[in-house]
Amino acid sequence: MARIKRKYLDEIIGVMGTEDIKVITGVRRSGKSILLDNLKKYVKKNIDDANIISFDLSSLKYEKLREYHALNDYVEEHFVDGVKNFLLIDEVQMCEGFELALNSLHASHKYDIYITGSNAFLAGSDLATLFVGRTYTIEVYPFSFAEFVEYFGYKDKYEALEKYVEEGGIAGSYEYDTPKKKYNYIKEVYDTMIVRDIEDKHGVKNPAVMDGVSDFLMDNISKPTSARNITNVLKSNHLEATDKTIGAYMKYLCEAYAFYKVRRYDIKGKRYLATTDKYYLSDHTFRYAKLGTKTPNFGDTYENIVAIELMRRGYEVYVGAMRNGEIDFVAIKDGEKLYIQVSYLITERETMEREVAPLVNIPGGYQKLLIAGTRQHEMQYEGIRIVDIADWLLEE
Repeated sequence: MARIKRKYLDEIIGVMGTEDIKVITGVRRSGKSILLDNLKKYVKKNIDDANIISFDLSSLKYEKLREYHALNDYVEEHFVDGVKNFLLIDEVQMCEGFELALNSLHASHKYDIYITGSNAFLAGSDLATLFVGRTYTIEVYPFSFAEFVEYFGYKDKYEALEKYVEEGGIAGSYEYDTPKKKYNYIKEVYDTMIVRDIEDKHGVKNPAVMDGVSDFLMDNISKPTSARNITNVLKSNHLEATDKTIGAYMKYLCEAYAFYKVRRYDIKGKRYLATTDKYYLSDHTFRYAKLGTKTPNFGDTYENIVAIELMRRGYEVYVGAMRNGEIDFVAIKDGEKLYIQVSYLITERETMEREVAPLVNIPGGYQKLLIAGTRQHEMQYEGIRIVDIADWLLEE
């Protein structure tokens, strides 16, 4: 597989040498192990007085280190005094009690520590409990559209967008030569790595209900969703579970970075709404691989792509609730707000006016943006920027 330089390495370099335990997270097969390998190469090339202690616990070569005393002893035996000691561990969750070893090593102040692992075991909500020291999280997403274009060397951005909508950002699937093979690979990633991790950690007693929750969220990306909604639908399909159990399964899927929950925000009242949230897939092709492509909804797919891209760019993302409608996204970064609507096609004037209407009604001088498949140069309408989705995805 070809490799491209991703922005995450620069982010890691920017925090190199800090006291934090650097935790590389993100959905399975998003490139975390490759990132760790690239970090190792960077240190070898650029830091003369470096001692790198590096191992992948999924390798049988390091099977003996899957117990925390053995791991701790191995690292200490390979410490070199008088130089910078880097500790890089891939698939750290395969060591039982790994947090005990890492806390001890971190407390010694002798190592610059970087780890990756199953997100079910390294969920953001668990990090403060696992590690008594500080942590810094680097979240890795599947390939963006810009990375997809660079990887394949596309010259025609519209052709590239069509392929990205079809193939997504799970780069391991790019090695396969037919859509069926690609989706088989993506389905295996989801079923055997994401869901299995969840079941291993949480001891899920009813996998059929877990599958039902997952399928429902996939089928309803971009739509307001609650545990009660899902409970009622599963009950009609003869799958019994309580709202509490469904809510827990939804949380597990988000902790594993299969989905991202986006809260609803009352724009006028400036408060969060607790009734329903929206859920977006970390990569839209999980939906195709699991549910099929017979009736694709490109509007939902575009919205999912935009949601993940906003998060990739560092925005806080919310759904904007209004009395007479809804704004797809309220994106906030560095104190600045951006209001965004997403549409598949706006070729008819009536469609465009319907899409921009919620934006027009927002008071104040905030930035407003309509992203759609226009295949046209950027336009302005009533102070609203209208931009083609391919152009927006390729913006710096």
